[in-house]
Order: sequence, then C-alpha cells, then structure tokens
Amino acid sequence: MRLTTKGRFAVTAMLDLALREGNGPVTLAGISRRQSISLSYLEQLFGKLRRRNLVDSVRGPGGGYTLAKPAAQVSVAEIIRAVDEPIDATQCGGLENCQEEQRCMTHELWATLNDKMYEYLNSVKLSDLVVQQRERMARDAVAVLQDKRVKEAALPV
Repeated sequence: MRLTTKGRFAVTAMLDLALREGNGPVTLAGISRRQSISLSYLEQLFGKLRRRNLVDSVRGPGGGYTLAKPAAQVSVAEIIRAVDEPIDATQCGGLENCQEEQRCMTHELWATLNDKMYEYLNSVKLSDLVVQQRERMARDAVAVLQDKRVKEAALPV
C-alpha cells in the first residue's frame, strides 16, 4: 500500500480548512505557511477538491476556500479519492495479473486489506479529525501553562 504525499497533504489541508470553518474563506497561502506545503502544490490539490465539490472558492479580496459541505459529511477516503490517490495494496492494481499475467497466491490478502483500509478511511470523517486536533491543542495549551507555573514557582523571591 502506498499513500503518497498527495493524499496526506490533501487530508492535512482539508483539516486546516475545517479548523478555520466559520471564520470566512481560508487562503491557500495561509495553509501553505501553517502546514509547510508548497503553494503551487496546494493549488493543484484544491483544483481537484473543488471539482469533486469538497471545497468552494471565493474570489476577490478576502477570498479563499471554504468547505462545500459540513465536515461531518466528508470522509478521509473521499478526500484521498478526490486527488486521484489510489488506496491499493495489491501489486497489480486489482487487475489480478500480478504474477506472469496470473493472479498471485496472496492476491486475496491484499485485496481484503484494500477493503479494510477503505472501510476505515471512509468511516473517519473530517469532523472527527477536527475534534481530535482541538483536543490535542487544548492539552498542549494546558501543558504549556503548567510548565510556565512550575518555572515561575521555582524562581527565587
């Protein structure tokens, strides 16, 4: 199985967008800066995401991108498929010609893995990732505050 940077970056960019939902359009330049993804690469990805109706573009000053539908209705599998990323662990791409134009002995194993990966990625919604990220950010903020208090308490009076 190969999930390339195309699929990973598309999910990351969509999560960045979803985290800012409700604050107006999000620029690709902002996503590029926050996620360290090339702006030209994001432009290509968002062209595909827009064609698959996952994002809407807003032109003009203050323009950018918004989610085309609620994050709870967007699966990770849908994002990956939108950027033409195959989710395939078979050697043959599902054609069953892996070994000298014949089906290999382990084809069923890899085909079943494909089904399980797709099932899992389809079950994970963008909104789930938003919740996880916000929880992580809250935990990190608490840890920083606690660290600051410990350091302040250790200072001589």
